[in-house]
This record gives sequence, structure tokens and C-alpha cells, in this order.
Amino acid sequence: MNALEGLKVIDLGQFYMAPYCTMLLARLGADVIKIESPQGDPYRRLPTVDEQGNPIQFNFLNSGKRTMRLDLKRDEGQEIMRELARWADVLVQNLSPGAMDRFGLGYEDLRKINPRLIMASGTGFGSFGPYAGEPAMDLTVQARTAVMSTTGFPDGSPVRTGPSVVDFMGGTHLVAGVLAALVQRGQTGRGQHVEVSLQDAILPSLTSNIAGFLSSGGTIPERTGNRHGGGAVTPYNAYPAQDGWITVLCPTDAHWRRLRELIADPAAEDPRFDDMHGRCLHHVDVDAIVERWTSLHTKSALEVWLKDAKIPCAAVVTLPELLEDPHVRERRVVRTVTDDLGDFMTLGSPLFLSESPTVEPTRAGGLGQHTDQILSDDLGLSPHEIADLHNAGVI
Repeated sequence: MNALEGLKVIDLGQFYMAPYCTMLLARLGADVIKIESPQGDPYRRLPTVDEQGNPIQFNFLNSGKRTMRLDLKRDEGQEIMRELARWADVLVQNLSPGAMDRFGLGYEDLRKINPRLIMASGTGFGSFGPYAGEPAMDLTVQARTAVMSTTGFPDGSPVRTGPSVVDFMGGTHLVAGVLAALVQRGQTGRGQHVEVSLQDAILPSLTSNIAGFLSSGGTIPERTGNRHGGGAVTPYNAYPAQDGWITVLCPTDAHWRRLRELIADPAAEDPRFDDMHGRCLHHVDVDAIVERWTSLHTKSALEVWLKDAKIPCAAVVTLPELLEDPHVRERRVVRTVTDDLGDFMTLGSPLFLSESPTVEPTRAGGLGQHTDQILSDDLGLSPHEIADLHNAGVI
């Protein structure tokens, strides 16, 4: 059976954080209902669409969920949400700060209806502290949390990370909190409120940068380019090859000695480079030596030699290369699925459990596609009652 088979989840999320959390729950077997406003999720309206006109980002995060259209600004919509909360095990939301309370759907309201309910709230900065309640997006949290100031090169401007690391790190932390709350509920019979802020989720990833800053007395550049963020490992960089770039790092002196043998450059024998402290102190000279060697060879040749010498390395791949990578294809975390409407690309699951098969993703539903089914089958409303809700514009 699937790990979360029978678990009922409401997804009130937008953008990436909460929808990624519920996507992972869906891949583990949960029945996830995606609730959207009458206008639909903002990611349905982005210009990034596939050849069939389907929104790619929405499909990535919401495939495998049932979709429901519901106006939470209406009293009738709020009442339906209360009935869904009575039915559900987990409710995941990252609406604007205070929205759930304004709707009368905060955790204290819903726990009275369903004491077993777990509400998971994704926020920008949490429910307490000077920034509590401030709206946030991946970019603004990167700016506020020193991610941008530590990304890029010393002589350049701050740079956001290419991937949306804050949103997805937040979603991963949120699903961990949900799973922990489910374990505890199994012992106590009671649900609880799980809160994860984007800032809290990304801060631990700055460990190396903070360590370098503290140990150097604040003298290390905040932005170190492709070098180690704490300035504590050399070589540690992306080096040019004949046909692109390759990353090489030597986390120990033994790795450096093996690399020195490969390079066979007399300059690498300089005793200044014999230990990590010396290499870090003279990182510019070390990088120049490694670069002279890598620039003479192709990425594939360098990878073979470095891996044979057990030196950590990886060629820098492009997005087209990534999507064609045989390892990525076999793991099926990014995958193409075929159904009766054709092919669509979506996310599989990065979670692999030996006794629980991954749920196969299905195409994300249209706006409100499963609304009538949910109201009828899950909440027991009559056809007449459902028709009245349609006529009133609630669903």
C-alpha cells in the first residue's frame, strides 16, 4: 500500500511552498483537494505554457490532486471549508498573513470542529518576531535573509539563486512538520498547528557562510562566487574546460595530493599549498594552477580522470542536458507522462520508500473540475444544493 493511503488533505496553497508540500503528500498516497479562488491559482495564468497551452508550473506542482473552485470571501464558501476541515486530516495553507483568521478559518476555529485536524501554515517570517505577518516571496526572502548578498562574485552585485530554493526548502520543511504531527497524532489522537517560515527554512543553508564570516572576524567577502562560501576549502570552484565548465573540490589534503599528481604541474608542488590553511590563503594561485590544467581538456575526459582518482567533481550541465540526462530520466523526479490528452511534463517524487510505491502522477485538473464530485461524494450535498451554490457563484 501507499505510505499515506487514506489521508485526506486540503491544499489552500499558492505559488510553490504549500503546493510542493501537498504534491509530496499526494505522491505518498494522500488524497489531496486543491482549493482555488473563482479566478483560479495565479500560476494558471503565467505565460509559460506547453504546446497544448497548459500552464507548466501549475501542472508540475498540482498534478495528481483533485481541483475545487470555492469563493472563501462568501459565507457559504467559508461554511463549505468548515465541512471540508471536518472531513480532512491535514489542511495546508500559505495564504496572505491573517487571511485564514479573517475568514473565521484559523486553527483555533477549525480545531473546535475537528480536534484531529493538522493545520500546516507556510509563512514568510512566522507568527512572531518583528517581521511577523509581512508578505513574502522567494526573491524577497532571499534578499532579507542574506542569500542574495552571499550569491555572486565579490566584485559584482548581489544575485538571486537560479532555482527557487527558498520556496522549495520551505515546502520540504513543511511536509516534514506535517509528517511529525501525524506521528504524534497517532499517539495522542490530537492534531496541532504546524508553522514553517521561509526565512527559518533557508537560514541553516548559510552555515558555511556564517562560519567563514565569524572565523575571519568579518573580513571574508560575503560573495565568493563559485568558491566555498566559508572560504574553508580550496580548490573549490568551477573551472573552464574545452567544451564548458567543470566543478572540482578537494575537501582534504589527501584529495589535493591526488589532484596534484593528475595535474603534474611543478607549480602545484609549492609547499604553501601542502595544507588546507595554506591553500585557502593562496586560493587565487591554486585556482590558476587547476584552471591551466582543466582548460586543456574536455569535461568528459576530466570527469573520468578525477573520478578514477576519487576526487569530487561534476561537469556543469545546461538545462537541455539535464532534461536529457539518463540518470534524471531513470529516477523520474522530472518526468513526461502520457495520457489520453497527450504528453505532459510534471514532477515525480524525490522520496523513495522500500515498502510503499510512489503514486503515479495524473494531469492537473481544470479549474473546479472535481468540485461537484467532492461536494457530493465527500460532503454529501444533494444535486439541488450543489446547483444552488453554482447559481450563487460560490463554486
